[in-house]
Amino acid sequence: MTSAGGLGDLIRDPDDAIRRMDEWAAGFARKAERYAAAQQETEQLRLTATSPDGTVKVTVGADGVVSDLVFSSRTRTIPPEELSRMVLETMRKAQSGITDRVAEVMGRSLGDEDPDTRAVMLDSLRNRFPDPDPDPADQTDAPDEQPEPPASPPPAGGAARPPASPPAPGGPAAPPPGRRPGGIDPDEQDNNPW
Repeated sequence: MTSAGGLGDLIRDPDDAIRRMDEWAAGFARKAERYAAAQQETEQLRLTATSPDGTVKVTVGADGVVSDLVFSSRTRTIPPEELSRMVLETMRKAQSGITDRVAEVMGRSLGDEDPDTRAVMLDSLRNRFPDPDPDPADQTDAPDEQPEPPASPPPAGGAARPPASPPAPGGPAAPPPGRRPGGIDPDEQDNNPW
C-alpha cells in the first residue's frame, strides 16, 4: 500500500510521473542558472581600499587576490618597513569587504534559497578575510616602537652559535642567520597555502 502522491500513484499515471520529473529537472536547471549567475557576478567583484594618507591604493577580487596596487609619489620618502605595513593593512582593509559584497550578490541572485549553504560559504569568507586590526594611529596608549624580543637560549646540550663571520673579499655572501640559501625563510614556508 502506498500513500497519496507515492510511487503507486506514479505507476498508475505515467504521464503525471513524466510531468513531475520534467518540473523537477526544470527547477533544478533554474537553480543551476541562478548559481552560475551568482558565481559570474562574484568573479567580477573588485574591492578597493586606500591608506588613510592616500599613499597606497589596493584592489582585490572576491578571492582576495590583489589585482591592482598603486603608490603615490609620497612612497619615495617612506621607509620600506612602513610602506610594507601600509600595503598589508590596505590590502586587508580591501579584503575585509569581500564577505558583505558576496552576501549581496547571493541575496540578489538566490534570494532565500539554501540558507545553510550560504551560511557556510559566508562563514568561510569571514574566517579568510576578517575585519582588519584597528588602526595603530588610533591607539594612543600604544608605544611607538616594539621592544626587541629577547635572544633565544643556546640549543640544549651545545654552545651558542658563534656570530657569522663576514665573507672573504670577493667570495659569496653567507645567507642571513635563520635563512636558507635561496632566500626562503623556514618560518615563512608554512604560510604557503599549497
